[in-house]
Amino acid sequence: MRISRRSFAQGAGSLAALGVMGRSARVLGQTSDELNILCWEGYNTDDVLGPFRDLHPGATVRAESGTSDPDMINRLRAGESNVWHLINVNQPWARAQLYPEGLILPLDQERFMPYFERMTPPYNGPYPLAIAPDGELIGMPQRYGPFSFVVNTDVISRDMAEDQGWNLFLDPALAGRYGILTYDNWNVMHMCITGGLNPFEPLDEAGFVTFRQIADQIFAGARLLTDDLVAMNTALINGEIDCYFTGGTYTASPARLDGLSNVRGITPRSGPINGKGGVVWAELTSVVNNPNASTLAPDFLEYVQAPDICKAVGFAEGTYNPVAQMADPDVLALWDEDELDAIQWDSLPEEMENSVEYDVVASYAELIEIYNAAKRERG
Repeated sequence: MRISRRSFAQGAGSLAALGVMGRSARVLGQTSDELNILCWEGYNTDDVLGPFRDLHPGATVRAESGTSDPDMINRLRAGESNVWHLINVNQPWARAQLYPEGLILPLDQERFMPYFERMTPPYNGPYPLAIAPDGELIGMPQRYGPFSFVVNTDVISRDMAEDQGWNLFLDPALAGRYGILTYDNWNVMHMCITGGLNPFEPLDEAGFVTFRQIADQIFAGARLLTDDLVAMNTALINGEIDCYFTGGTYTASPARLDGLSNVRGITPRSGPINGKGGVVWAELTSVVNNPNASTLAPDFLEYVQAPDICKAVGFAEGTYNPVAQMADPDVLALWDEDELDAIQWDSLPEEMENSVEYDVVASYAELIEIYNAAKRERG
């Protein structure tokens, strides 16, 4: 799984709806022999798609992974709503942009609502971000996970890291002993939080000044910058660094599955966003408002609720994540002890409690400019 999937570039703002079909638009045609899925990595693997193709031997089923949520959304806006039948993006976008712009369709609540009863909190409510303001169900959650930073617990204890939180990276004693995993949007978000700022609310001039100071300090103190999670984990394991800025269950899981349980994603116990310092991402899969709808689209949404497919999605492409369906004993039973340890199942409820939902960074255009300037000055 290409970790750049988590860059979540904020995107080009809310483009005007391009006259795409509204939610109540007449379906011009239907197909039962084609399904096209625009998604994050994992849903496009043979382990996930292969059994579905076997169930529908006459159908052409393909999936393509995107590079960011806004990129995928803009592809639909630009006319690819007549290409894709399902879209899999992170939690804020369906309710905030895709549904209001008529790019996705409501789901059959009688068919899909019962699946929420088998999900872990907060997805079993059902999940508020899967429900539109008008009460329609607009997406089904599956993969999720806390995403803050990662430490080597042989050097920095979990208790200390959770207690210090983002202040850890402001300690002069840590200078030269940490890396930055350069997922820029996450870095922007996390540098805001490090500076005591809420990235999901617009910043004033004082906030921008604080952000620049934090960005300068964090870049200046980093020993290693890379967007390669394997290289970052290797540096952590080899003792080149003691922790890295931006990471979590998603990035720590490959090393942990190899038995290196000292590589651990950390969620701070406190922070500036309603007292919380962690952020959790979650994916929603929705039916695209394609004029040539595929009858296979809702079938696939139901198919990925099956226990063995839930496991295939959670353990796709070399990085490992919990799935919302793990409240179902039949799903949970498919994870062995080592696999549960890899996704930090022991601390997941606590980490979720200490996290807020990932959202759009409100002042992203200004912040990314400041961020890139600080990054360039580091060299």
